[in-house]
Amino acid sequence: MTQGPVLIIGAASDIGRATAHAFAAKGHAIQLAARNSARLAADQTDIAVRYGVSVTLHDCDALATESHAGFVDSLPELPQIAVCVVGVLGDQAQNERDIQAAVAVMRANYEGPASLLAVLANRFERRGTGTLVGISSVAGIRGRASNYVYGSAKAGFTAFLSGLRNRLAKKGVHVVTVLPGFVNTQMTAGMDLPAKLTAEPQEVGEAIARAVAKGRNIIYVRPIWQIIMLIIRHIPEAVFKKLSL
Repeated sequence: MTQGPVLIIGAASDIGRATAHAFAAKGHAIQLAARNSARLAADQTDIAVRYGVSVTLHDCDALATESHAGFVDSLPELPQIAVCVVGVLGDQAQNERDIQAAVAVMRANYEGPASLLAVLANRFERRGTGTLVGISSVAGIRGRASNYVYGSAKAGFTAFLSGLRNRLAKKGVHVVTVLPGFVNTQMTAGMDLPAKLTAEPQEVGEAIARAVAKGRNIIYVRPIWQIIMLIIRHIPEAVFKKLSL
């Protein structure tokens, strides 16, 4: 039996693809959205054949905020679940030298995703049902010298998701915040990541599907990150600014 459609925004990413598979495996129709959705044709066929569900492709530019309402209205059906996987890591050193590069990172990790979910939130609220999922980051819990541009944008997105969850709590709409920690994706290719702290895209996708099913509010894909960030959050500022983090 086909379940209500799941919209994946940022579906060309490793996490986006894995999340699509996780929900399709549960019988959900899938709407794959990306800047150039035609490149997802092979994924569309694979998911449709493998799981026997409907899969549609949709163009969506997260940074073109003026187009977001039209994008949502153009979908063949308003999704029951929407997952926003949009984001870029950027390069901190470049962001310090090139302010426009920093602005692009901020927009891709906060403005664009927040705008898309805001439009969907209003549609879901009018309908009275639905689940919104935003992929934020543990980097947004406390600013660190090594990635504070990216982290600050994710901090804003985490706060946005928290407020949205509070606003919609009595409207029949649920909001899930996902804090993956390190993930082995194209975005982190070449980085020396600790194995015990690094999730695989499939692990993230399955964690998202479980969180939606269980009505979770905030999830750390690997629970150890909750402990790590609790420690980092409570380091005194006088000590913290002396650390190389």
